[in-house]
Amino acid sequence: MDLSFLYENPITQNIISWYLVLFGIALPVLLIFWWIGLKGFVELTKYEKGESFLYRLNPITKILFGIVIMAVASTTVWWIGALLTFAILPLYLTLNNGLKKFGYVLMLTFSSLIGSTWAIAPYTPPYILNEVFPNQNPITLWVWPNYFTVMGYVPDLTLQAIYYGLQTAFRITVTLVSALLLVVSTSVSDLFKSFTQIKVPLAITFSLMVGFRTIPKIFELLDTSLKMQILRGLGYGKPRILRLFYYILGGVMAIVPTMVYLFRGAKSLAISADTRGFRAYPKRTLLKEPQITKYDYIMLGIIISLIILDIVANMMGFGRSIPYVGL
Repeated sequence: MDLSFLYENPITQNIISWYLVLFGIALPVLLIFWWIGLKGFVELTKYEKGESFLYRLNPITKILFGIVIMAVASTTVWWIGALLTFAILPLYLTLNNGLKKFGYVLMLTFSSLIGSTWAIAPYTPPYILNEVFPNQNPITLWVWPNYFTVMGYVPDLTLQAIYYGLQTAFRITVTLVSALLLVVSTSVSDLFKSFTQIKVPLAITFSLMVGFRTIPKIFELLDTSLKMQILRGLGYGKPRILRLFYYILGGVMAIVPTMVYLFRGAKSLAISADTRGFRAYPKRTLLKEPQITKYDYIMLGIIISLIILDIVANMMGFGRSIPYVGL
């Protein structure tokens, strides 16, 4: 379909161009706030005790799995990353409240694909697209106004640029879904024990544990602060179509009280660690050490298979780096 009659007219070109820019920004935000929400992020970052095989895996095994997944996705053709994304997603069904978590992570994956694609496609220069699609004539979908180049936009938005953005986005999604599996299925204490077992320095371990514990707390505090503002009348009596914008405004306003609470909590945590004699000795002893189970051996087999897949794919010409050189 030829859209040249639209972008050759300065008025329609400017209106539609800004609509496309806002659409690319607003749609992922809309999906995140409307369908996932802060409560959904709490679900996706908070550990809940469970009995499925993911909860029984050693944390080090899950970390190794995430690293290998990231390495495979970053060194092979894009559709391998896409297949790995769709293969990992059903694992969320095995978690506590698995159906709910699966819905949240599915929407997060979809919004990440849209956001990442749109963040890459308009900025990809023609010489990279010529490397990616060497024997294809570019198909122009839209031409931006001249002043868009100030924002870094390439003058022409092509179909090949959209394809390239989508291909690169699958590298992000597969890393995201594999990393979240570690977060939702691993307790802070188990992770601490595993790091202690492999002799990671206590200072590094403690810093990681604080971050690991703080992530779900941030979303909980933001959710609580936002609900308090709504109870106090934020957006009351306003049209329903503006409700999302008031939610976003409330989220921005919730940042300051959330940070204040976190800083107070950090001070309390430091005092607590000090009074309990943390790092009084160079190493810690464990009452119950993490064990390697049959599930870990199965996962290690999968990890080795992924490494072999990576090597074979590169030997057969399916190895890729940024920029992709071919499909």
